[in-house]
Amino acid sequence: MKKQQKGFMQFIVQGSLVKQILIGLILGILLAWLAPSAAKSVELLGTLFIGALKAVAPVLVWVLVMSSIANHKAGQKSNIRPILVLYLVGTFCAAVVAVIGSLLFPSTLTLVTNETQVSPPENIVEVLRGLLLNIVANPVDAILKGNYVGILAWSIGLGIALRHANEATKTVMQDLSGAVTQLVRVVIRLAPLGIFGLVSSTIATTGFETLFGYVHLLTVLIGCMIIVALVVNPLIVYWKIRRNPYPLVFDCLRESGVMAFFTRSSAANIPVNMAMCRRMNLDEDTYSVSIPLGATINMAGAAVTITVLTLAAANTLGMAVDIPQAILLSVVSVIAACGSSGVAGGSLLLIPLACGMFGIPNEIAMQVVAVGFIIGVLQDSAETGLNSSTDVLFTAAACQAEESRIAADQLTQR
Repeated sequence: MKKQQKGFMQFIVQGSLVKQILIGLILGILLAWLAPSAAKSVELLGTLFIGALKAVAPVLVWVLVMSSIANHKAGQKSNIRPILVLYLVGTFCAAVVAVIGSLLFPSTLTLVTNETQVSPPENIVEVLRGLLLNIVANPVDAILKGNYVGILAWSIGLGIALRHANEATKTVMQDLSGAVTQLVRVVIRLAPLGIFGLVSSTIATTGFETLFGYVHLLTVLIGCMIIVALVVNPLIVYWKIRRNPYPLVFDCLRESGVMAFFTRSSAANIPVNMAMCRRMNLDEDTYSVSIPLGATINMAGAAVTITVLTLAAANTLGMAVDIPQAILLSVVSVIAACGSSGVAGGSLLLIPLACGMFGIPNEIAMQVVAVGFIIGVLQDSAETGLNSSTDVLFTAAACQAEESRIAADQLTQR
């Protein structure tokens, strides 16, 4: 009996997190199916878990980025530039896939009539203005509100300034970084309980009845995201590392994508991605910056959402979209997607901006936004899963490519 208890506790504390999450997922579905009223009562578990992740993520980003830059030794090479290139290329390719998918399988919307009380940005300039204002936001306010653009700007600036600090100060920062990291590990171990609460309460409360009227639209949306995750991203990673990319792709989808799918928050998934990078022994100076940066600007899923829903609105109104317009829409979707984290409401509120390219009235565009909120149970989950898993995928690809280059140089020198 004691051996069984010891084995059970060891599984809980040290067992595979993926297996535990799968168990939580299955139990959540069964509870929602067999006892819907009880399933609604466990929503608190999911709310607490997401709250804990969102609470620790800003502090983690602030401390880890600042510590990494402050302790960065002269001559050490980081891989931020190639990762930025991968982020932008990946987001543009996702928009192109969404255009092709929408043209091959055009969607027609049943536009709703209820008013949606939201204020979308009017143009790209407004999106960029919001990003700039977030950069210069008060650092305390940025941490409190989860403004990761502002957190990154201040932590990078302080990190650069602290590179001239004495070694004792840098050691304290390293110790603080380690303490926050340890706290994050504790929070992540609670993921199975959080997923159990989220899944059971969501299925019991909403179900999927309201989604049946939008099966075609959801199929196009999620189908494009699957193609990006399983075809486009692997091709980009293969171009970078020159070997079979799928083991890395599946690892990122399993560990990062699944968690992000259920939490539906790129910010909440930052600690998960950093923990995964640490397990893969990636360069901490690189991933401590690239992961929070990716949660801010690497938005392949958002580009798909903006493009598909905009083209669905155009098709509903009988507007023909030619190739030049589609290419321009892809570029606008990339810029808008990169700025979606700086806009309350995320990618959906940027749809009117893209609709404006085709002269679609704002009243109709806002109805498209309302449709987006209706299908948001699956759309937002799939979008976040793609966005967040791609952050760690491209970071790992860039780091592994750099390691291979260094190893090849050493062999050449011998």
